[in-house]
Amino acid sequence: MMWDYNNFVPGFLAMFLVPLMLWSLVWKGWALWIAAKNNSKPWFIALLLINTVGILEILYIFVFGRKPKKSSI
Repeated sequence: MMWDYNNFVPGFLAMFLVPLMLWSLVWKGWALWIAAKNNSKPWFIALLLINTVGILEILYIFVFGRKPKKSSI
């Protein structure tokens, strides 16, 4: 039996692209929220325009977006 390429591709893409889009949307929203709270316009613009499937967003949240802790001395 021959493969029906026209029916296979949309199902295959939906199976991987929809979860990937949701994954990216969650991380992008969280990172943009933190960038806005930190009043970081360059990071906000970069996070808004660059799509890295959540990689840049995760780095910003856990590495670059953290405010330095104030010392109690």
